[in-house]
Amino acid sequence: MSTSGAWNNGRVISYAHELSQRFADLTGIDPELRPATRPEFGHFQTNVALRLAKTRGQKPRDIAAELVEQIDLSDLCEPLEIAGPGFINIRLSEQTLVNGVTSLLQDSDTGVTRADDPQRIVIDYSSPNVAKQMHVGHLRSTIIGDAFNRVLTALGHTVVPQNHIGDWGTQFGQLLEQLDDEGVDAATLTLAEADDLYKRAAARFKTDEAFAERARKRVVSLQGGDPLSLEQWEALLAISKVGFNQAYARLNVLLTDDDLAGESTYNDELAEVAADVESSGVAVVDSGALCIFVEGYDAPLIIRKSDGGYGYDITDLTAIRHRVTQLGADRIIYVTDVRQHAHFMQVFAAARKAGYLPDSVVAEHVGYGMVLGEDNKPLKSRDGSAATLVSLLDAAEAERAPEIAMGAIKYADLSNGLNKDYVFDLDRMIQTQGDTGPYLQYAHARICQVERKAVAEELVIPDQVTTLAHSSEQALALLLSRYGQTVAEVAEVLQPHKLCTYLHEVAVAVARFYDDCPVLRSEGEVRSSRLGLVEAARRVLAHGLGLLGIAAPERM
Repeated sequence: MSTSGAWNNGRVISYAHELSQRFADLTGIDPELRPATRPEFGHFQTNVALRLAKTRGQKPRDIAAELVEQIDLSDLCEPLEIAGPGFINIRLSEQTLVNGVTSLLQDSDTGVTRADDPQRIVIDYSSPNVAKQMHVGHLRSTIIGDAFNRVLTALGHTVVPQNHIGDWGTQFGQLLEQLDDEGVDAATLTLAEADDLYKRAAARFKTDEAFAERARKRVVSLQGGDPLSLEQWEALLAISKVGFNQAYARLNVLLTDDDLAGESTYNDELAEVAADVESSGVAVVDSGALCIFVEGYDAPLIIRKSDGGYGYDITDLTAIRHRVTQLGADRIIYVTDVRQHAHFMQVFAAARKAGYLPDSVVAEHVGYGMVLGEDNKPLKSRDGSAATLVSLLDAAEAERAPEIAMGAIKYADLSNGLNKDYVFDLDRMIQTQGDTGPYLQYAHARICQVERKAVAEELVIPDQVTTLAHSSEQALALLLSRYGQTVAEVAEVLQPHKLCTYLHEVAVAVARFYDDCPVLRSEGEVRSSRLGLVEAARRVLAHGLGLLGIAAPERM
């Protein structure tokens, strides 16, 4: 098998990438390759000669002729053609496409090339609150973070998930006091019941000053290690974990209890961090509070409150220090609401100022938008409260089988630009036509059906192709070659909608191929090659859906 041109250690890479590099080496500028608008124009086109003509003072067609004569693409392409005022048309040879699909079929990683320098990557995502049911915001964080986990792991990185649950702070004083007043043992509650208890406590905290004062003192007792408070707190944590894990199982995400790293994880380190940033001069006392001032921000990060207490700012700062020094992070990714972006940028800047975040460690915040109802307002339940995750999953599974329902929800979430709001339109999401998760799942299932019929006819699903003469075959083969590059791009820019878009293009190309090229009704070498081509498409669809956390069913 060839190892030049579009292959790298036997793995398919993008033909466009390889061709662009060769043109750039010759001309010194990006050729800006574009897919050809019509099959008769080849597979790619470039206007590089027209752009060079402006600086060289020559006719574009003359420059195009020079380039065609000088560049050697014979290992990949048919002879180049000059069209119009100086466009260069590029057509990959049939053998190049044949080799590419065969390489993909024989590659256990389906064309995904592992990173040359694998990193240790910490991803902070999901992060529900103890004693509260997960809501739609946690849906987005969980699905997006899980996709990042899968993509980065596929590229050979070591991913360390951190589920930064809200398991510490003032709300627990309210909860514990409410438990005592109602005479309830926390261990007997379900997560939904604990959520209701939290709502009663929060409402009472606002109107009952005596209760509020007791709740504040109870927090101090909890943080001081009071045995009874800790026992009740641990019970609330235990029932919350059960509820979280049930949701994670339904969503088919990779999070486990081993990934839990809540706010309480860093409690014993807070005083040490406060003392460190104060002694180093990074933090200063202002109006009784210990603060870090970061250039470009009007308000400081509050490291220690004027009453001596600690809040979210120092917890986030301490978490970064822990993730760098204890977890060995080379890259840290936070997946939270887009409205928290400024906060995390300020925390990153403070961490660098304190020396906790070296320049060698990349820190990124990936913000996501809100989930809206069909009225384009934040999605609510019937009683006007934030819609719970469980209610959304129940609604979806009432319409479709669980793996199809979850595929619909995940694809709808990931196929939009992350920082944009999106409308939770269940009727549209579950359709098997259009740009939906079930459409991709159906494309995979349809290929499986073709292959089952082939096996029933005692045909062998080949691990190679030998001919790709039809334009629809070539278009599909060319598209499949982009898979590895697409996955690598998602890992770099953290935008999973790019993978969604690509997989939808594959599904559409497969459907067009079926229309133009009979598979089982063809014969001999053509039939064998077409079976190999659809198997390559099936592998890409299955692998890509897997990276999105979506099942690839064999039947629908």
